[in-house]
Amino acid sequence: MKMIFLGPPGAGKGTLADLAVEERKLPHISTGDLFRAAVKNETELGLKVKGILASGGLVPDDLTIALVKERLSAPDAASGWILDGFPRTIPQAEALEALAPADRVVNFEVADEVVVGRLSTRRVCRACGKIYNTKTMPPKKEGVCDACGGEVYTRDDDKEASIRTRLENYRRQTAPLIQWYGARGKLLTIDGVGDPKVVLERFNKALA
Repeated sequence: MKMIFLGPPGAGKGTLADLAVEERKLPHISTGDLFRAAVKNETELGLKVKGILASGGLVPDDLTIALVKERLSAPDAASGWILDGFPRTIPQAEALEALAPADRVVNFEVADEVVVGRLSTRRVCRACGKIYNTKTMPPKKEGVCDACGGEVYTRDDDKEASIRTRLENYRRQTAPLIQWYGARGKLLTIDGVGDPKVVLERFNKALA
């Protein structure tokens, strides 16, 4: 099955995707991961992304879509995938529909104050990207990643002022996709509040 996860930053899309792919044996494809991998591997697209990010710019749609297209053509994505962080805009969604239409679009609903509470306590491993939360899922040793031993830190965009700006950007740019996919009969909306395993149960019931 080909799925897109929608929801505001901090809705738990990445965590839920990781749980869902374990059960469904599908690749979890995140645009952030694609950018990092392309830059690290110094592919032709990666070198372009590196230059844009180094100058503080935003990766344009055509380059993002090219990276997604390249990833979806990999053998492990032949039977389906979960896309997280793409599409972010209606033009990106239109490009994806032409390339590889999703079967289901899952929208995780979470109130702004819940998002602020989650993200302001989120910590990320600088080396491998593993996500922690100081309240609900802290690393065993403070500041040290359980998985790789890397530094666990607070991202600048997980500070409250940045979180609220990200929420405003989400409502302006990405939230219109909820109605767009709803009109195409592909949308499932799920309460994203609660323990990730509880939210996973809601997700599985909605897809059943």
